[in-house]
Amino acid sequence: MLDAKMPEAWRVLRIQSELVDGIERLITLKGAVTVFGSARVPEKSAEYQQAMRLGELLASEGIPVITGGGPGIMEACNRGAFPQAGASIGLNIDLPFEQMPNAYLDINLNFRYFFVRKFMFVKHAVGFVAMPGGYGTMDELFEALTLVQTEKVRHFPIVLVGKRHWSGLVDWLVNTVLERQCIDASDLGLFRLVDTVDEAAEIIIEYIRERDG
Repeated sequence: MLDAKMPEAWRVLRIQSELVDGIERLITLKGAVTVFGSARVPEKSAEYQQAMRLGELLASEGIPVITGGGPGIMEACNRGAFPQAGASIGLNIDLPFEQMPNAYLDINLNFRYFFVRKFMFVKHAVGFVAMPGGYGTMDELFEALTLVQTEKVRHFPIVLVGKRHWSGLVDWLVNTVLERQCIDASDLGLFRLVDTVDEAAEIIIEYIRERDG
């Protein structure tokens, strides 16, 4: 609640400090992949194990992996990446229910402001992967889609993993949003829907190799 009482000018300085700190701490990153997913997924679930494998597949290629730094799928992906060559990075956020950073991070940053954190998710990313998740995951997914659609960032792969989880959303985009001409048919090509993290990693790694080749 202290932030709500803070004079506007001081709040601007606090936002600026978060931006500067984030940029400085991540300045050496090149070609990272940002992975989104639910904080509520338990360790023994298939989604957790898949996210661990995704982190391992990407980081073993030397690709830095960025997550929201919390539990669930975020933890799993960082956990898979942590022993590998690519850096394991968490961009945490202050929340009312106190999201704690997971234990598998080479770099941990903590943010008060969602929009600063979102900027950091995108700044160093050359690919996004959305694992099963809720409101937060969908918010981050549509942020990425909008930035690519409006050419505010370079076109990069956006991959949705888990057809069972995402197919209802994709059907709605096709049968309602596209049908009502709220998007163009080409906008549906801004993302790929796959069923396994192996497919997602292959798409991302192939893109990076072609980009760097």
